[in-house]
Amino acid sequence: MTPDTPPELGPDDADDLPELPEDGPHRRCVGTGEVRPKEELIRCVVAPDGTLVPDLDGKLPGRGLYISPNRDAIQAAVKKKGFARGAKRAVQVPDDFAERLERLIATRCSSLLGLARRGGQVAAGYDQAESLLRNGRAALLLQAVDAAEGGRAKLASLAKARGAVEWSVLTAAELATPFGRDHLVHVAVSRGGIASRLKSELTRLSGLRAKVG
Repeated sequence: MTPDTPPELGPDDADDLPELPEDGPHRRCVGTGEVRPKEELIRCVVAPDGTLVPDLDGKLPGRGLYISPNRDAIQAAVKKKGFARGAKRAVQVPDDFAERLERLIATRCSSLLGLARRGGQVAAGYDQAESLLRNGRAALLLQAVDAAEGGRAKLASLAKARGAVEWSVLTAAELATPFGRDHLVHVAVSRGGIASRLKSELTRLSGLRAKVG
């Protein structure tokens, strides 16, 4: 990708944009222009050298630039110079920016699963996941995206009946890593703060791993 140089703006460019909703923190995606809840977007900042840097924790100094977690939005932001418009300066967007985001968020998912394991808030394996679902304590059911669909269907139905949300975003290898294994297809996560944080990261990751439309 080439440097994202800010174009000249007309006097009405900003005035034509709708006002942000006042019912909570919202931000506008620099790729699509859509206003969404802040937690659904990814914050980025511009480093001193002009390079775009993801700020997944929202703590880095600098003007925040918000992008929807999908490749279409990222491509649109580059094409329309949305990052530069928001930053009001030239911005260098790395060619592999979307891939970097995907790797970072997948790592965060793995770290959260590890935290849940250490806190006794996760059940790994078919039988263990089924048990957690049946007793109604599971908030999430994670099933490997590269596993056979037939092997996931029964637990998916059980999760739906018990009010748990099923996710098929991580691979069997990615699910296995926090548990010191090579391959894992089924993981259930108990209700609580870790599950809420994990759901947020899985939402971001699923958008980045969706096919570009």
